[in-house]
Amino acid sequence: MMPLAVLMNRKLASVGADKSLKDAAVKMVEEQVGALLVERGGEFVGILSETDIVRRAVAVGIPVETCPVEKVMSSPLITIDIEQSVSQANETMSISKIRHLVVTERGEVAGIISVRDLVLYFKNRL
Repeated sequence: MMPLAVLMNRKLASVGADKSLKDAAVKMVEEQVGALLVERGGEFVGILSETDIVRRAVAVGIPVETCPVEKVMSSPLITIDIEQSVSQANETMSISKIRHLVVTERGEVAGIISVRDLVLYFKNRL
């Protein structure tokens, strides 16, 4: 079984909790990611995905230009230890109904694994 360390993205793209949803969306485009870790006071306090922006703001008429990220982010972070298996990551994401899972190493954020990463992994195993 392939370790999570090989599949996860170690590039930790983040946004401040007080930034606007529009700023976050622009950063997602620039970084070419579907989710950003949300930072406050030097700590990761949540995660914001494209889906969060669409479902929790755009769909209900919240203005993305003025709404702060912290109003829409998912928190607390759902994490998995880097020593866990790809199957365990898949199960955690399925149970939690999330598309991005934060990977930790010795209690510190080390990367993110996405549903897309898992799809590619399982597809290549067939």
